[in-house]
Amino acid sequence: MNRRHFLKQTGGLAGAALAGRGAIPSTALASPAVVNVPKGKAEHVVFIWLGGGMAQIDTFDPKRRGNSKASPRRAGSEYDRIDTVVPGVQFCEHLQRTAKVADRLTAVRTVNHHLVDEHAFGTNFVHTGRLISGSVTYPSIGSIISHIRGPANPDVPAYMLIGYPNVSRGPGYLGAKAGYVYLVDTDSGPAGFSRPQGLTADRVRRRQQLLQPLTQRVPDDSPIAQYRDAQAEALRLAGPDFMRHFRLQDEPDELRNAYGGEFGQRCLLARRLVQAGVRFVEVSHNLNFINGTGWDTHNEGQQNQHLLIKELDSALSTLITDLETQGILDKTLVAIGTEFGRPASYDARGGRGHQGSCFSLVLAGGGLNHQGAYGVTDDLSQKIVEAPVSVPDFHATMHAALGIDPAHELFDGSRPIPITDQGQPIAKLFA
Repeated sequence: MNRRHFLKQTGGLAGAALAGRGAIPSTALASPAVVNVPKGKAEHVVFIWLGGGMAQIDTFDPKRRGNSKASPRRAGSEYDRIDTVVPGVQFCEHLQRTAKVADRLTAVRTVNHHLVDEHAFGTNFVHTGRLISGSVTYPSIGSIISHIRGPANPDVPAYMLIGYPNVSRGPGYLGAKAGYVYLVDTDSGPAGFSRPQGLTADRVRRRQQLLQPLTQRVPDDSPIAQYRDAQAEALRLAGPDFMRHFRLQDEPDELRNAYGGEFGQRCLLARRLVQAGVRFVEVSHNLNFINGTGWDTHNEGQQNQHLLIKELDSALSTLITDLETQGILDKTLVAIGTEFGRPASYDARGGRGHQGSCFSLVLAGGGLNHQGAYGVTDDLSQKIVEAPVSVPDFHATMHAALGIDPAHELFDGSRPIPITDQGQPIAKLFA
């Protein structure tokens, strides 16, 4: 019996005594019930981040047609709906290619949280599954998975980020050893991993020998030790063997064109990194804000939102089929995250506000029993009608897909912290 179970049971006994009960129920003394947690067989994650707040009503949970330009404006979807290959499941008209592979994915339409609908809070919550705390910096799901599973190949990092770093994506209390290697340019790869011209392996070795007496003096329990270990890992990875994984020019032109622009090339690179053995790759979409606002479609940003959706459609559908062609779709869980959704109504200038009470996240591949869509929302995708899914539940589903128990505990010092906040996997995806 671990500490948490002990406290639960003894708390129950104390409550019974205080209530004046004459006897302690026999169930109070029984061993804790064993929860049947599904165990998936996925080995890798590609986590696509749509920063700004993807409008579920304009993408994966379309409803009746609205009109952002009418006076008064009519609430509803900005675009027409189209059927997918899954009977009864429809996506927006700009997800035509994704609609053809909908049997390999599940749009989880009933994700919700009750935070202040503000970007930083939402971004942190969807990455960590935890509220921001003044005393604990929680690790991201990428750091947790890479920490527990490690790299599939010791010659590559466990966790890579294609996008800009921030604390929400970071290792939190796990420390630098559970951090990521990041890059923002698919052409050049991560900075600092290519040796300067003229710097031979022998010179690198001699520099490391000079540094070694200093690093050996660092106490293992000091913050500097984390920096030392990270530096040692960077030196170990530096060189052509690691950097060859970033040679997108080695891929066929036809495939690169199918993926599309910069975001698509990031997804292609994610596939290459997965094949190289990286456990968790986060891909950030749309650093260039091709519609003027990115997925944060207030005001006029709504009018060019279709450009974003089409770019997502090309990249996502090609990633799914490419992973399938490579024979690794069942071993690679593709997840789409965003900090919240958007309401059906329009603002004064034809855009949409923020909505955390009902929005869509997506899972694909990973050996799951995909449904095309999961959960039911009302006629304007504003309220959940059936099968709500919390963010911890979504995280628990991802963990379970990789064979990780969502109740697994990590330690912040001596304090045990479960990797999800009581999250439960979506059972139907494991049936």
